[in-house]
Amino acid sequence: MKKGIFICLMVQCLFSQSKSSPAEFWNSYSQGEKIAFVNGAYGAVAKLKSHHKSEVKKQFMHNDNWVEPYYIERFYSISDEYIAEEVGYNIKIIALHIDAFYTNSDNFSIPIMQALRIVSLMQDGESEAANLRLLRSQQKFKN
Repeated sequence: MKKGIFICLMVQCLFSQSKSSPAEFWNSYSQGEKIAFVNGAYGAVAKLKSHHKSEVKKQFMHNDNWVEPYYIERFYSISDEYIAEEVGYNIKIIALHIDAFYTNSDNFSIPIMQALRIVSLMQDGESEAANLRLLRSQQKFKN
């Protein structure tokens, strides 16, 4: 019985998966895969926002007294933080900046989408908001 438990424990230790950090995950991608990831993230956020706007319009199109509530406006502003307007269609710049973002050991555990948000804010010149998000993320996702 003891040998069986010991063997099961050893097999569990040998085949357990090591948890990789978001930085390791990002760095395992090739440059083309990183650009595709950012492009997909941008597309998903843009489609989500567009679909939400159309659904809100469908629901409240016939109500003349309806005023868009703050939480919808806030949702749109948060989703805009994930997409850098200044770089246009040159997504390679964002991928390179995320590479640079993950060279700092304090940022290793920050999720990729949060890194994308911080880098996009920085690219749009909103350095105060980007630095605030960075500090909060570093505190939240300490190694």
